[in-house]
Amino acid sequence: MSEFSYPPARRLDLTEDIGGHQVSDPYRWQEDDTSAERAGWLSAQADLFGSFRDELPGRDRLAARVRELLGTGYVGTPAWRGERCFYTRRDPGAEHGVLYTRLGDSAEQVLVDPVAIDPSGLTTLDAWQPDKEGRLLAYQLSEGGDEESLLRVIDVTTGSLVDGPIDRCRYSNVAWLPGGKAFYYTRRLPPEAVPDRESQYHRRVYLHQVGAPADEDVLIFGEGRDKTDYYGASVSRDGRWLFISASRGTAPRNDLWIADLSESDPASPDLRVIQEGIDAQTSVRAGRDGRLYVFTDLGAPRGRIAVTDPAGSRGPAPGTWRDLISEDPEAVLSGYAILDGPELDRPVLLAEWTRHALSEITVHDLATGERMGQVPLPGLGTAGGASERPEGGHEAWFVYTDYTTSSVVLRLDARDSSVTTWAAAPGSVQVPDVTARQVTYQSKDGTAVRMLVISSGSGDVPTGPGPAILYGYGGFDISLTPAYSPNILAWVSAGGVYAIANLRGGNEEGEEWHRAGMLGNKQNVFDDFHAAAETLIRDGWTTPGQLAISGGSNGGLLVGAALTQRPELYAAVVCSAPLLDMVRYERFGLGQTWNVEYGTASDPEQLGWLLAYSPYHHVTEGTRYPAVLFTVFTNDTRVDPVHAYKMCAALQHATSSGPERPVLLRAEAQVGHGARAVSRMAELSGDTLAFAARYTGLTV
Repeated sequence: MSEFSYPPARRLDLTEDIGGHQVSDPYRWQEDDTSAERAGWLSAQADLFGSFRDELPGRDRLAARVRELLGTGYVGTPAWRGERCFYTRRDPGAEHGVLYTRLGDSAEQVLVDPVAIDPSGLTTLDAWQPDKEGRLLAYQLSEGGDEESLLRVIDVTTGSLVDGPIDRCRYSNVAWLPGGKAFYYTRRLPPEAVPDRESQYHRRVYLHQVGAPADEDVLIFGEGRDKTDYYGASVSRDGRWLFISASRGTAPRNDLWIADLSESDPASPDLRVIQEGIDAQTSVRAGRDGRLYVFTDLGAPRGRIAVTDPAGSRGPAPGTWRDLISEDPEAVLSGYAILDGPELDRPVLLAEWTRHALSEITVHDLATGERMGQVPLPGLGTAGGASERPEGGHEAWFVYTDYTTSSVVLRLDARDSSVTTWAAAPGSVQVPDVTARQVTYQSKDGTAVRMLVISSGSGDVPTGPGPAILYGYGGFDISLTPAYSPNILAWVSAGGVYAIANLRGGNEEGEEWHRAGMLGNKQNVFDDFHAAAETLIRDGWTTPGQLAISGGSNGGLLVGAALTQRPELYAAVVCSAPLLDMVRYERFGLGQTWNVEYGTASDPEQLGWLLAYSPYHHVTEGTRYPAVLFTVFTNDTRVDPVHAYKMCAALQHATSSGPERPVLLRAEAQVGHGARAVSRMAELSGDTLAFAARYTGLTV
């Protein structure tokens, strides 16, 4: 690779006045996905990366190691309907997980196997929901990474198709009515019914009669609301209560309604407001004891659980809520389960928490909220997703994982507080000996931020600076908690250090932590990340010449901003499925659903926020940039690959680093932003880890 040149990319002399800001966009032509010019440029970039990829030392070995570590497979928490349970499992050697069911002690039965449906491995299982009796199953599939989710219903016993496919069901949950004859769900309006380029928005809630044509569905909710609204529907176990939630895009707040289906027609429910126009996230469920359980961050940024009467004269409005589990000043409430079976003398509530990104589960008296104890966990990791029997019981199931433990499903018996393994990961592999330690450091403004540092062996301090990868996300209320990661294990077992920073913008410290890294506060996220890098260097883990950074999606924006703001701090950058042109991001993919997180360019003040860090607009000619690898997926319907195309062209034009630190583009077809086959995961990991190894000096 000592002799190479970047594919030529025409630069437009294009500068626009947008809200009083002069904004240049020299690679606007890349936005035309029908142009021969773009196709030719992409083909040349593929050739360049292909020739470079062939020379990456250790690539095949790293890919093989990741594939080996993926051989543990996984198993998910069961969903129970009487004595029948439903669960997913990916066995060693399988490309995708399979949905199974089992009745009592009988043999398990395959319900949905994506590879049996599509041997190419390009079909993924997006979601599934059995009816309340466990006789029917609604499930959603998408192809080639497009996440478009065709919904079907099958008979659980025979596997025969009962209904569907129904299209336009992306991000739809299914809320069954008792008896399995109908369900509420979300579906987008047809493209011909909405303005051009808005077919990915405009959702509505419908009532669907199983077996009837979808075009006969009854519109329940959503007419006249914002085109970016997301909806959720749920129906209580006894079928009496319908709940509908609406949120503006990915906003950290929602409106919420309740209807008593015993007093109104399910096709025309009398919806009453629980909360509307309130800056809080709230969810509710009807307890078997007649109380309404309210999980909310209203007045409690770290979360609380309250109870109220769903049928009270005042309705279940916030003024009627009574705290059951109060906010913890240091831990974030993430979920709960109710165990109230007749076998228990004292019904209990299990509360799931993360304390500085590490999980805890506490046990409380269901009537009073009094804390009774804590569930023992196998280690310092992530536990959650607790499920219980809908009809009541004394058991709960939840998943546990950490950096060396693949998913294991644990069963809690509340009669004696015992915890046993219900199902372990089906495969067994030799996991390297690693140590994860939590480090607290100060960001630019003095805020304390935590970071997990994973290295080989059991030492508490570095033996000397060496190759390292720093990973982060910092957005959308998403927490980075410990989890089994073949990528991390492959890198660390080869001698590297892997660090994960819990940046503002996530939910590691609650909703205030999230809001400290969104909208006009977004620079805090990048400052936290730079400070994490400086801490790794100061503490002797690595040096600027040995430090790679990695992030995807919103994390791709993070590392894009990092490389333009502090190019001298990093040796290599892996930037995956990124947002990078923050002036025009709303024009592509699902961008308009994110302006509640980032801001909108249509508002002059918010445009100023965006321009202050937009990576594409901060590329400076003549700068010695790190080595950069963009990885994109051409069927990505969330974040359009055009972000990476424009940024790649801009960096290739501007960088003064030459072939010593190249800027490369890896574009993969027939996959999207989310799930993919195991073999494709391993190949991608082999490429990205080998790229990071080459430019940080890690010998594989």
